[in-house]
Formats: sequence, C-alpha cells, structure tokens
Amino acid sequence: MKIRKWSAGEAVPRDLLLLADPSPEFVEDYVSRGECFIAEADGQAIGVYVLLPTRPGTVELVNIAVDEKHQGKGIGKRLVAHAIQQAKSKGYRTIEVGTGNSSIGQLALYQKCGFRMTGIDRDFFVRHYPEEIFEQGIQCRDMVRLSQDL
Repeated sequence: MKIRKWSAGEAVPRDLLLLADPSPEFVEDYVSRGECFIAEADGQAIGVYVLLPTRPGTVELVNIAVDEKHQGKGIGKRLVAHAIQQAKSKGYRTIEVGTGNSSIGQLALYQKCGFRMTGIDRDFFVRHYPEEIFEQGIQCRDMVRLSQDL
C-alpha cells in the first residue's frame, strides 16, 4: 500500500469520503479547502483522509475512511500516522480530529494514535445533518473533539 497526495485533475474519491461523512456538501467543501491523501493498493483507492488548516499552527483531520473490504487490517492506523507526519512536516503544532459519540472504533483508534479528548460539541450531528445517524445501535448526536500536540 502507498499513500499519496490527491491531484486536482483526478476524480475525488467521493465514495470513500462519504463512508466517514454522509454529507456530500460538507465533503465537497472541505476537499476544496484542504489537502486530500489517498491510500492505494493494486491501483485501487482503499483509503483516504483530508487535512484542513483551521487556525494558525493547527490542522484538522476532517475525514478518514477505509474501504469496507479493507477495514480491520491496520490501514486506518497507517493513515492517521501519515496525517500526523504530514502535519508535522508542514510545521503545524497541533492536529485535531472530531468524531461522533457513536463512533466507538474511531474513538479507540485516535486515542491509540496519541490523541486526547478536548471537548464535546453537544448535538452537532442533530444540528448539521438532516437525517439521523446511527452506528452500532447508538444515535450519533455529539461531536467528540480530540487533539494532539505535535
């Protein structure tokens, strides 16, 4: 597997991005403002993430997704590690990420990768998404914010 930066001339890996964020409008917005990186194996996109500068010295990992057929193989962890390295190499001092309260696997992954919880944006998903989101039988209501000092 190799991870490379997405080029503006190629098709955006929308299907992968929509695995992590069901809002096509949000995806289009942050892909246009951030940097998108693609994990490929055998010429196929199997993972993706987007880094978005938010304020001086800080970048946010706004989307990270792995194709369902390739989940559970450590690809997500490698993508997070790559994102952290990219943020460091670009001189950022902090990397942030937000995920749903119902995203149990993602919360575990981010903490294993060195992120610490910094806050909760109550009812974020209720306010910003027109349809209810459920994961593992839990309604996704709140955005759990995490960060890591670089």
